[in-house]
Amino acid sequence: MKAINQPSWRHGAFLLTAAAFFLIPWLWAPSRNYAPGIAVIAGVLFAVTIGNPFAAVTGKLTSTLLGISIVGMGFGMNLVDVLHAGANGMLYTFLGIAFGIGFGVWLGRKLGLPRDCMYLVSVGTSICGGSAIAAAAPVLKAKAHDVAIASATVFTLNAVALVVFPIVGHALHMDEVQFGFWSALGIHDTSSVVGATMQYGPTALEVGTTVKLARALWIVPVTLFLSCCVATAAEGEKRRIKVKIPWFIPGFLAAAALVTWLPATAGAGAHLKELSKYLMILTLFLIGANLTRDKLKELGLKPVIHGVVLWIILAAAWGAAIHFGWVHCVK
Repeated sequence: MKAINQPSWRHGAFLLTAAAFFLIPWLWAPSRNYAPGIAVIAGVLFAVTIGNPFAAVTGKLTSTLLGISIVGMGFGMNLVDVLHAGANGMLYTFLGIAFGIGFGVWLGRKLGLPRDCMYLVSVGTSICGGSAIAAAAPVLKAKAHDVAIASATVFTLNAVALVVFPIVGHALHMDEVQFGFWSALGIHDTSSVVGATMQYGPTALEVGTTVKLARALWIVPVTLFLSCCVATAAEGEKRRIKVKIPWFIPGFLAAAALVTWLPATAGAGAHLKELSKYLMILTLFLIGANLTRDKLKELGLKPVIHGVVLWIILAAAWGAAIHFGWVHCVK
């Protein structure tokens, strides 16, 4: 009887906790500033201590919910402002990606990492976390183990960034536009950028999301580079170029275009944007719950060192550049 009741209790507790992270921030405004960070930490603690009873489902569901949340936020933004913010961050994004991949490859070789793991961590850190790893893995024909290690490394640092970045931003007295730029340039995954900037303010959220999505578009040229210059074709096999753009990027732009060109939809769009914030908090809990004990065991010391050093240098460099005014941050 105990073996039957225990799964039922775990399933119920998980569903109630997930629902709470959607409903409480929606109904109780004071919790909204802290909910994103608490959500991802709670998800990790739930998975590591009790275990995620829906691991097979949440692993597939989180990417869909993340995309829906981002598209929903587009319904509350002006397309002209979105394109302007994205264009302002384009040069900085290019410099960060070029340095991140270059330094990541150099450091990975110094540490003696396998080629695929080295490139996956470097690409995930430099562009957009799990989405970039998912796009680069088939091009490199990376083994499942290397993909798992790179994903776990990047995800763990995402969870740390979600909590640490707002604290450091306030300590450096960054305004919302500056923090939005820093988060978009210094945090790996789109979900963590949204979660961090959501805690900082609405302007930070808008700037961070748009600049981050512009950064994510670099998946295309980087994937082409990996396919042409890094990946090796098997004997007798033609080199194939595969490019995959996350569907939520054109979806986000289409949503922003709709409310910009059809002002009558702006009111409904604002409500969708608000609901999307709470859906994102729920998604962050599910993302945290995907980090299992088995994934933690897969992390070797060298990939962790590689990911941590690369991330700290990139985040610190961008933070210093923004703090001292070397990066021109405008909305």
